[in-house]
Amino acid sequence: MSATDAPARRSVGLDVLRAVVSIVACLAAGGVGGLMMTGETWTWYASLNRPALNPPGWVFGPVWTALYIMMGVAAFLVWRRDLRRLAVRAGLGLFAAQLLLNAIWTPVFFGLQDPPAALIVIGLLWVAIAATIVVFWRVSKAASILLMPYILWVSFASYLNYAIVTLNR
Repeated sequence: MSATDAPARRSVGLDVLRAVVSIVACLAAGGVGGLMMTGETWTWYASLNRPALNPPGWVFGPVWTALYIMMGVAAFLVWRRDLRRLAVRAGLGLFAAQLLLNAIWTPVFFGLQDPPAALIVIGLLWVAIAATIVVFWRVSKAASILLMPYILWVSFASYLNYAIVTLNR
């Protein structure tokens, strides 16, 4: 083993650590929502008028799990770049902001049982995701593309949130 092998191993090890931290952080943000889902919450949700396009409840878990993993990989692809670059730091800052908004939506919608306030949160979330996609594009096109299904799903979730607000006035 030569002396030049050590930096390459450290780089791979650091990449693995960054990837794991990125994915776990995204899954943890989603886990916040899972903590809100009690029997009382489901009873309240079942009592709401929902749009015809509302998917069955079992769809949300697998979809969100896949999206959180894709989000984590996207964050990793940017994080592994040079943190001295403004676009990398800005992208990760926007990513953190959208992840926080993502984690806040479920407690607002389900915990507070406040769909109108949740609609405001999801609107801000959509803007933060769009901004993250734009900045990520400058750093890693693959990272940006990995966020496309996420913004599409949040667009659909925004429609569902809006429909619930209007159908339950």
